[in-house]
Amino acid sequence: MKDGFFSGSYGGDNSKIQDGTKLECKICWHVYDPIEGDDYWQIQPGTPFSQLPDHWRCPRCDGNKDDFMVIE
Repeated sequence: MKDGFFSGSYGGDNSKIQDGTKLECKICWHVYDPIEGDDYWQIQPGTPFSQLPDHWRCPRCDGNKDDFMVIE
């Protein structure tokens, strides 16, 4: 994990999540649900967060992927 991330932050660490894990943007609270995918970025339903492209960002506020919070 990178220094400076909040407890519960994804931080780019795929070991913190599973394929069905939902994650929430810490800026605007948008939830990425792998079952739904992401229409804005043309991410197919069923795509786990760990498989999102490196350039993917929050579709609502442009927040960084690594700054998403793991929803338990």
